[in-house]
Amino acid sequence: MTTFPGSPRLLKGGIVLMDPETGSVQRIIALQYNPDTLTRSLQPQAAGGEGGDRSEALRLKGPPVETIKLEAEIDAADQMEFGDQDPIIEFGIHPQIAALESMLYPTSRSMQENHDMAASGQLQIIPMQSPLALFVWSKSRIVPVRITDLSVTEEAFDPNLNPLRAKVSLGMRVLSITDLGFEHKGGSIYMTYQKEKERLASLSHSGTLSSFGITGV
Repeated sequence: MTTFPGSPRLLKGGIVLMDPETGSVQRIIALQYNPDTLTRSLQPQAAGGEGGDRSEALRLKGPPVETIKLEAEIDAADQMEFGDQDPIIEFGIHPQIAALESMLYPTSRSMQENHDMAASGQLQIIPMQSPLALFVWSKSRIVPVRITDLSVTEEAFDPNLNPLRAKVSLGMRVLSITDLGFEHKGGSIYMTYQKEKERLASLSHSGTLSSFGITGV
């Protein structure tokens, strides 16, 4: 892909996987192409709920439940610049697809350890903890998420049936302070995300009542 002199550097969106205890980065999954659209939905968490106490009508229990959906493309054509040394030559885009899918799996090591503990008679098996996933979409939007659904449509294959092109549909639920708590590493990242949202909102120009045709107030 040709880059024209003086053209702005295109930032990529993607997901960063972190150790939830130490905060160390375990893996960075950058999207090859930024999707054209990003769908977000927010469901407010009202204190009273529908038909609740009138005194609770304007109260909020916490941040809204936010979900994010996107569709991205992966194509081997733009990744063959390193010649025979690139894994694309041998595996197609299998590595990129596997990196995305691995976010939904406990590690084989942790599964084996749990099996061995159960086999040795240890009855209390702690559920396996996944890495903390951060969805990164510019420096103003870095937010902890849980992957809710992932679908992959493979569209082209090499002679060895390695996928060469695919479309990925990714659904995420934002993990707020309600989910993680203030002491969790992800909780502090979420609070930074919300404070940045409040800062950006303060930069928005406020309208006037006259623009609604309301005067004398």
